[in-house]
Amino acid sequence: MSSEFGNHNPRHAQPALSGFATQAGRNGAAYSSSPAVRSGRSRRSFLGGLTAGISGLALHSLLQPAIAEDWRPPDGKPHFSPRAKNVIWLFMRGGVSHMESFDPKPELNKYAGKTIAETPYGQVQDPEKLKRVRVVVVNDANGQQRNVIYPLQIGFRKRGQSGIEVSDFFPHIGSCIDDIAVIRSMWTTDDNHGAQVQFHSGRHTLDGRFPTIGAWVTYGLGSLNDNLPQFVSMGPRFFDRRDGHYLGPAYDSVPLKVDPANPLPYAKPELDLTAREQQLEFGLINRLNQLNAVSYPNDTALQARMKSYELAYRMQTAVPNLIDFSGETARTQRLYGLDNEQTKPFGMQLLAARRFVERGVRFIQIMHGGGAAGAWDAHSKLKSNHTKLAGQVDRPIAGLLADLKSRGLLDETIVVFATEFGRTPGSQRGDGRDHHPHGFSVWMAGGGLKGGIAHGSTDEIGFHADQHPHYVTDVHATLMQQLGLDARRLEVPGHKRLEIDFGHPIQEIIA
Repeated sequence: MSSEFGNHNPRHAQPALSGFATQAGRNGAAYSSSPAVRSGRSRRSFLGGLTAGISGLALHSLLQPAIAEDWRPPDGKPHFSPRAKNVIWLFMRGGVSHMESFDPKPELNKYAGKTIAETPYGQVQDPEKLKRVRVVVVNDANGQQRNVIYPLQIGFRKRGQSGIEVSDFFPHIGSCIDDIAVIRSMWTTDDNHGAQVQFHSGRHTLDGRFPTIGAWVTYGLGSLNDNLPQFVSMGPRFFDRRDGHYLGPAYDSVPLKVDPANPLPYAKPELDLTAREQQLEFGLINRLNQLNAVSYPNDTALQARMKSYELAYRMQTAVPNLIDFSGETARTQRLYGLDNEQTKPFGMQLLAARRFVERGVRFIQIMHGGGAAGAWDAHSKLKSNHTKLAGQVDRPIAGLLADLKSRGLLDETIVVFATEFGRTPGSQRGDGRDHHPHGFSVWMAGGGLKGGIAHGSTDEIGFHADQHPHYVTDVHATLMQQLGLDARRLEVPGHKRLEIDFGHPIQEIIA
C-alpha cells in the first residue's frame, strides 16, 4: 500500500460473530467514562448496562480462543493448482426457455394441444416428483404447471463438429458449440423469481440472504490487480443487490456502467480537484478511519469502507481507461456487435468484460433483461420475446468467446451462461410458457472445461431433469474447483453451511 494511505491494509476482515461482541466493546468504552452521573441515568440502569457490557466482553473473550485455534481467514492463495483465474458470469433474467434454446423436445410438436395426462408422459406430474419446489406465495398466478402442451416456437439444427443441437434463436452461439459444455439437467426449488437469488447464493429466499458465488470467489482469492475491484457487476441486478452478506460489504460487487464519463457511481469528485488535492483528501480520511479502527477493531463495515476509499481513489483513472474502446480495432468492435444498435449495449459490456479479464478482475457478473422479473419472463408471446432478446445477446456472446480464444484467454477464463429456471412444456395465455424449476439448461466454456459436450438431460417433454440432475450449486462447485478453491475451507465462524451449499463439481464436463 502506498504511503499516503498509511499501513492499514487488511487482506480480509474477520467476519463478526453476531455484532454482539463489537457492540459490547462500544458499551464498555462508553461506560468506562461513567456517563450516568452526567446524563442523570439511575444507578440501577447504569449498573445493568455495565453488566451487559462486561458479559458481552466475557463472551467475546471466551469465543476468541476457538476462533484463533480452529479458523483462519483465507490468505488469497488457491488451495490447490487452479485451471482458471477469472469468471465471466452471464445471467439472463426472467427464465430462458430451455426447450427453445439448448434442449430441443420434438415430442412437444407431436402432442401439441393435448394435456400432459393425454400423452405417454403423464407420470411427470407424480406428486412425489414435484416435492422439491418450495412455494413462496401459495396460489400465485405464476409458477403453475400449465397442462396443455405448447409446441416448439423455433427450429433446431446440429452445430459444429460435435453436432449438438442448438436453436435458431442462437445461431452465433451455436457456431461456438465445440467450445461449450451444455448442462441440460439443472433444477432448483423456487418457482418464482427469487430463483435469481437462489442461483447466485444456492439458497431459497425463504432461508434468508447468503453470500453469492462471486462473493465467495473474491473472498477466497487474492487480487490480481490492486487498481481494480476483484468483483464487478453490470446490467440490471436481481432483487437482492448485495453479494457479501455475512462475509461483509467488502465482498459486494462493484456496480459499473460502460460510460467512460461516469462508470462508477459516486466515485467522481463532486468538485474539481487536482490529483494532489485528492491525494491529501484521501490521506486525511484514511488517518481518521484508522483512529476509529483502533477503537473498533472488529467493525467490518469500517474496514470495508477504508478499503473502498483506497480502491475508489485508484479506480478513478483505471476504470475509465478500461471502458474506453477507441483503441480497439474496427474488426474487434464488429465482433461484439458494436456496429448494430440491437447488439451494441450488451456487446459493450462483454467487450468491457474481456478488457477486465486481461487486467486481472476475478469475477465479472453481467445481467441481461430489465424489469422487475426480468425481460426473458415470456408468459405470453414467447416467440417474439425470445427473438428480440436472443438477438441482443447471441452475436456479442459468440464474439466474446471467439475473442477470448484468439487471445489465449479462454484457457484461463470460465464463461457461464445461466438463467434462474426454464419454462413449462405447457402453454400459458395461449402463446407463452410459465416458470419451470424442475429442469432447465445452462452452459459453461473455457477454464479447463470440455467443449462440444451436452451433459445430462430432461425427460421427453422437458419437464424433469432426469439424467445427471444438478442443483444450482453444482455450477458453483465446478467454478470453485477450476479456480483452485475448496469451499469447505472458506467457512466462517457462526455461519455453518449446509451440504447442499457446497454442491459437487460436474466432473463429466471437466477436461
